[in-house]
Amino acid sequence: MKHIKILGTGCAKCKATYSNVLEALKQTGIEADVTKIEDIEEMMKYNVLATPVLLIDEVSKVKGRVAEINEIKKLLTE
Repeated sequence: MKHIKILGTGCAKCKATYSNVLEALKQTGIEADVTKIEDIEEMMKYNVLATPVLLIDEVSKVKGRVAEINEIKKLLTE
């Protein structure tokens, strides 16, 4: 099972990334544990400079922009 984290303060871009992750999982049928992290101190542990950040299995895949559904699907199947 994949572990996905979306780091962000709850802004529109962060919410869009979260929604896109859920849609990508739905479309691919991949099971994943999805966590939203909005706590600044917790985000600092990941050395975040720009949000949103998409982490898949603790590896940063997308930083500072909304990840598109097709892009997320590709990242999930790599």
